[in-house]
Amino acid sequence: MKVLKDVQSERDERRVPLKKVGVKNIEWPLKVLDKSKGYQHTVARVSLSVDLKHYMRGTHMSRFVEVLNDLEMLSPKALEDILAKIKEKLQAESSHLEMSFPYFIWKDSPVSGLASPLKIEAIIRAEKSAESAITMGVSVPVHTLCPCSREISESGAHNQRAVVEIYVRSRKMIWFENLVEIAEKNASCPIYTLLKRPDEKFVTERAYQNAKFVEDVTRDVALELERDDRIEWYRVEVTSFESIHNHDAFACVEKGWLEDAD
Repeated sequence: MKVLKDVQSERDERRVPLKKVGVKNIEWPLKVLDKSKGYQHTVARVSLSVDLKHYMRGTHMSRFVEVLNDLEMLSPKALEDILAKIKEKLQAESSHLEMSFPYFIWKDSPVSGLASPLKIEAIIRAEKSAESAITMGVSVPVHTLCPCSREISESGAHNQRAVVEIYVRSRKMIWFENLVEIAEKNASCPIYTLLKRPDEKFVTERAYQNAKFVEDVTRDVALELERDDRIEWYRVEVTSFESIHNHDAFACVEKGWLEDAD
């Protein structure tokens, strides 16, 4: 077989190092650990990258996909192995991975008890230089009801679907389900895929009795994360898709606010 010229390995004289080069938005079949069922199958959208030294013209994109072939079951060790292999194969100082995928949690409706799956978005961000760092996250649909609207109206209040995003770095294993539970319990009410009439009545009344601004949800989630000694760092962002406004409302907070508040 004829040896083809390796253009990527040519020396570059512009002396501009690149922070990240790689491939993004690869759709990849994956098995993910599931707290109640052992594991579930999903399709992840994956991006992989490394730094590129100033004297190297390009990276070898195919090697990212070759390494990804080794990823079948998602776990912290599997992520660390992937990042280490990418660093080695591409002679890099740092390697990075980002992925997101649909993750399903089975929930019982609050009154009828009928089971149905709720789709949340799971997010993983990992990097390796001298050491490894893995951030996991979830984007969870919830229900919010406006306290101001309830207070000033003779009857009813505007309410809507919202999304709670939680990102954490932890010392010990945390399940996606743990983060989903924190998001749901601190909203006005959880969201359900299947609701019969008694369930709808319960959800409507529960949200009305538990009215919350996005600011309330954000603070309540942060307080619960602050109490969890497994968590080293977190970020929370809540977005409400306002039903009576032509805009969304949001609030966010990151670990470190305790020091700022003192």
